[in-house]
Parts: sequence; structure tokens; C-alpha cells
Amino acid sequence: MSDSYRPVLWNKNKYYYDAILVIATVAYLLIFLKVAPSFHDVARPVETPILRMRAFGSCAFLMLTFILCIGPLARLDRRFLPLLYNRRHFGVLTCMVALIHATYVVNWYYVFSPTDRFVALLNSNVSFDQLLGFPFELFGIFSLIILIVLATTSHDFWLSFLTPRIWKTLHMGIYFAYASLVAHVAFGYFQSADSGLFGVVFLGGALLVTVLHVISARIEVARDVGGFHSSGHIPVCDVSELQEKRGRVVVLPDGERAAVFKYNGKISALSNLCAHQNGPLGEGRLIYGCVTCPWHGYQYRPEDGRSPPPFTEKVPTYNLSMQDGQVFIDPVANPAGTFVEPLVVPSAEGDTA
Repeated sequence: MSDSYRPVLWNKNKYYYDAILVIATVAYLLIFLKVAPSFHDVARPVETPILRMRAFGSCAFLMLTFILCIGPLARLDRRFLPLLYNRRHFGVLTCMVALIHATYVVNWYYVFSPTDRFVALLNSNVSFDQLLGFPFELFGIFSLIILIVLATTSHDFWLSFLTPRIWKTLHMGIYFAYASLVAHVAFGYFQSADSGLFGVVFLGGALLVTVLHVISARIEVARDVGGFHSSGHIPVCDVSELQEKRGRVVVLPDGERAAVFKYNGKISALSNLCAHQNGPLGEGRLIYGCVTCPWHGYQYRPEDGRSPPPFTEKVPTYNLSMQDGQVFIDPVANPAGTFVEPLVVPSAEGDTA
């Protein structure tokens, strides 16, 4: 859907993405249920319902770990950008898996409780004054609530209703969900686990998410610091450094970012923030003459920042100038949808493909 709720047709990439997600999830659950019993003491077999809840619980943790790795990986290497495509479906599926895990837990441990199952869940463990035996259930409940909220508000109606900035801020709650999930596993699973395999996977996953985000953040900070200038037009780069139909992101004095594109012997600049979810347009490329956001495929004409009809989304544009082969950008943005005459690359042979 566009911001105006016009349907965007599905393509084969979307079908492949969702099909791979479902197949991989089902395959993991089946393999876990088949292989996991071999890691337990045969003298103390684990009941099938417990195996199921562990299968879905570990699957949800691994899925959330992978989701949080996609962002920094895509910034470190463009080849991971396709994984960002339709990532919301990944999150919704993760929420469903986590909800099934919680359902198994409640129906197994509290089904015969004389009180309501959910009341019993909240009152069965209140040992807040000790580390071993701490009520880890609360961490899991907190994570599940966040995942449900994010899955429920994933539709573009909420994106438009809340505005992209507020919607994106809300969905940053995924990090709180992951931190709480890590605590849930650390305080819960390891109290009774008799196999170290998942412990290695769990610690490795949490460490991987942390390291990737630290590396990505350091690169972003270095780029931001190197891009600030006191006043006047901002030097972007030499025209020879611009890749054909690819974006180059420049940081402006106020901290905003612009995306500069070279195409068919011309150069244009527009905001780096997609009108859909504030996706990084500068990390996308030109497809059929339009700057295409790498997150969900929203498109904008480089000359005026407007989406092609019948869509109505638009982003701010920037004025450019050139001197001795060096491209400069005016840090003051034009109103969204403003046409700006593109720079013509001297002696350039435009690619008309």
C-alpha cells in the first residue's frame, strides 16, 4: 500500500521472501522436535509439550536476532539490502511464533490451576529478591506485548495515522523487546537446561547483534562528523566519484541527509528520507528513471522528488552547483515536490538504458 492506501501489486520477490520465511520456520521447528531429544538425558525424557514450547521459543529468539542483524548488515554491505525488503512480514511471523510459544507455556503449566491461568502466571513466581529463581516470566510477557503492538501497527494505516517519525520511534521498541527476551532466556532457560548447545547459540546471537550494531554505529558517526561544514554550500564529491544510477549520501550542517544521484548525464539531489518509513533513499538506486527506496520500493522522480502517478508521495529536493568538476549542494531544502533543473555533467555520455 502507498501512504494513500492505493494497492501496490505483489511481485515474485515478495512471494519468494514470504515463502522462504515460512519454509525456514517450519523446517527449524521440525528439526528441533526431531533432534532436541537426543541432547537430553534418556533417564529424564522431556515431555512433548515442553519440547514444543522450547522449539517455538528458541525459534522466536533466533528470528528476532536475525531481524536485528539485517539493518547493520545492509549498511555494511549493499548485498544484504534485499533482506530489508518486506521485513515487516518477518516481524509479524516472529510475533506469531512467540505467541504460540506463550500459549503452550500457559496451557501446559497453568491449565489445572484453581485460579485463572493468567492470574496464576503472574502470581506463581514473585521471588524478586533473589537472582536464581527471579521471575523471568515477566521479561517474556514484556517482550511479547511489544511484539504484538509492533505487529498490530505494522499496516500502513498506522504509519500514516501516527506519522512516519512517531511510527518509526514506536517500532524502535523492537530493541527493548530483544533486551527483555535476552533476560527472559538468561533467567529462565538456563535455570533448568541440561544442554549447553542452545546456550552457545543464545550467547552467540546476542553478541552478534551487539557487535554488528557497534560497528555500523561507528561507521555512521565517522561519516556524520566528516560531513559537517560551517556555512555555505556543501561539497559533495568529485563528479567522477558518483556511480551511475546509485546514490551518494551527504550529511548537512543541521544533521539532515541528502541523497545525490547521477543518471543519464545529469545529477539531482533529494532528501534521503523516504516518505513511507523514512527509509534511506541514498542506499537505493534508479529503476525506470525513479529513485527507488531499498526498503519497500517506493519511487520518486529525481528532478522533483515526486512519486509517479497515480501515487502522490513527495520528498524535499536540493539545489546543486558544480565548479571544476566538484559537486556542491545547497543545505537548505526546497519544499517537498519542488522541481529543480538537474546539473548536466560536462562531456558526459548519458546512459539512456
